[in-house]
Amino acid sequence: MIRRPDYTPTSVDNALRLLQILRDTGTLRLTDAAAEIGVAPSTAHRLLSALVYRGFAVQDADRQYRPGPAIGAPAVDSGQDRDFVSLCRPFLEHLCAEAGETVNLMVLVEKQARFLWTVEAPALLRVGDRRGQVLPAEQTAGGLALLAELSADDVDRRFPLDAEPREALHDELRAVRRVGFAVNVERTERGVSAAAMAVHDRDGTAVAAVAVAMPSTRYPERVRDDLVTHIRHTVRDIEAKLQSTDLSHHPFSI
Repeated sequence: MIRRPDYTPTSVDNALRLLQILRDTGTLRLTDAAAEIGVAPSTAHRLLSALVYRGFAVQDADRQYRPGPAIGAPAVDSGQDRDFVSLCRPFLEHLCAEAGETVNLMVLVEKQARFLWTVEAPALLRVGDRRGQVLPAEQTAGGLALLAELSADDVDRRFPLDAEPREALHDELRAVRRVGFAVNVERTERGVSAAAMAVHDRDGTAVAAVAVAMPSTRYPERVRDDLVTHIRHTVRDIEAKLQSTDLSHHPFSI
């Protein structure tokens, strides 16, 4: 029999209870969430906001909460995860210093983009740490950069969409291939934009993406300041490093 711990922080237990409710019911309104765990609506809102931030919940147009992509996300090899991040970190930190914005290292797991590492920008107004988050790949710059590396058949397998949205996704991926990088302008979060490129192993297989995220107010300025060039140089440096390590073939290959 599983015993209740002698001491469990109430906020932690309430957040886990909300996760269970989302998993079991599929939808949850704020007032119902507050009633279920016996807290004020303001407290329930803070807990649900934290779940949304970490990808365990999403809020739809009707302001109902639904399970997010992080619920049930498949595991990745933790050892390879740490080794790959360690290899990339110096280059990501250098890019952060060059661009003056937050840098993310991302991988594609089926149709989800997973954030492996974040180097936060020093600016007071900046995009925060995204480590561990899981988001729909087609909504993120890094996810789009990696999806563009796939064949049309593989994209269709991962996204069994209706004909019209599927064709719109293919159009966007063709544009990414043409220009060599992907962008996300306020798709995942209002006021946040990003640009990203894929990282390839020695065989030319995409294994990850490097993305630079920033407040949308600075996005036009950063693009004019050779942001894409800075990302491209970082990607090439990481790819050169992968050439001389055993990490060229790792589980993140898509």
